[in-house]
Amino acid sequence: MLSMDSDSAIDSDVDCYCIVPIQIGANCTISRGAFLCTGSHDITHPRMPLVAKPITIHDNAWICARSFIGPGVTVHNGAVVAACAVVTKDVESWTVVGGNPATKLKSRQINEVV
Repeated sequence: MLSMDSDSAIDSDVDCYCIVPIQIGANCTISRGAFLCTGSHDITHPRMPLVAKPITIHDNAWICARSFIGPGVTVHNGAVVAACAVVTKDVESWTVVGGNPATKLKSRQINEVV
């Protein structure tokens, strides 16, 4: 199940693999080609059964183009996941992460509008 709060947007070619819930907060942007993936496999088991964990994206977050958000990840309030990043661990509030695996690049600062 995919749920999304007010004033959020999902661009074209976004893949939401919703075996279990994906929750997107308010004022979020999920950019073109991002992959939100709630499923994986238990590689320690000989039959590699499906394993699923929910994804939560809190208010004011931006998931940039072609990024991957893995099972069980929470992207906290105001965080930005850079283009093509691979996120397998939670992202702290008001941080920018990027790379594979994603690491913190900097804090996100909001400038006042004049």
